[in-house]
Amino acid sequence: MATTTTSSARAIPRTTGTRARLVNEAELRATLSTFRELSDEDWRRPTVCDGWTVRDMLAHTVGQFEELPRPWVALRRVRRAARTHPGLGPLDGHNECQIEDRKAVPGRELIGALAHFAPQGLIALRRMPAPVRRTIRLSLLYPEARALPDDSVDYLGNVLVTRDTWMHRVDLGDATGAELVLDRHDREIVGQVVLDLALSWTGPAVAVDLHGPAGGVYLLGIGGPAATLHADAVDFARHLSGRPTRERLELEGDPEAGAALLAARVVF
Repeated sequence: MATTTTSSARAIPRTTGTRARLVNEAELRATLSTFRELSDEDWRRPTVCDGWTVRDMLAHTVGQFEELPRPWVALRRVRRAARTHPGLGPLDGHNECQIEDRKAVPGRELIGALAHFAPQGLIALRRMPAPVRRTIRLSLLYPEARALPDDSVDYLGNVLVTRDTWMHRVDLGDATGAELVLDRHDREIVGQVVLDLALSWTGPAVAVDLHGPAGGVYLLGIGGPAATLHADAVDFARHLSGRPTRERLELEGDPEAGAALLAARVVF
């Protein structure tokens, strides 16, 4: 009978720059492919992101990649957001400005913009010297970044860029019914989510049994698990981001340990 190995989530290797290049490129291909399959009606569908349509979500993604080789564009949007969206934090206000800057661009044209800007953004990250990537703090522009396990540009390029794009591809599937195609790079993305959860975990030892192509079995904490959570890997990522899940997350074991796990969140 086959057995499943439980490994410490803290032992998950952090994605390196070399590996990030492959993962980023794979996710970009998957995202572009999914958007290209949309119907004209799909662009107006609401998403789980508050107030955003499918078109808005793509405009945001284009803006993210546009800013990587052009950080002054991000700075300009943060400054404008302070005036036009005073009720939002710097990051959320800046995201709204990304959408506003392309509010008149049709969805089909936004696909071309993503295909244009995303490779430029990934190249800009690779060309930045490693000491600079590790030194520059994202929190200088977005104070919210202080909640990250590492608020460096290195972490942005190796982990967050792909995670944000991937989660919005999940959102896209949820909004339109588009099939979520998963492969090895998705497992890397989910693994980094679990690693970040483990780095912030202060509760009792618990096991996370994630199903599907992006899944695995991981231990948070030290010692025998007081509780075990069973879930689809993508559903668990939805939950950790604060999004609604498609299926119920199943818990067994100590209720308090399980409740602590359900209360945990990871920045996306």
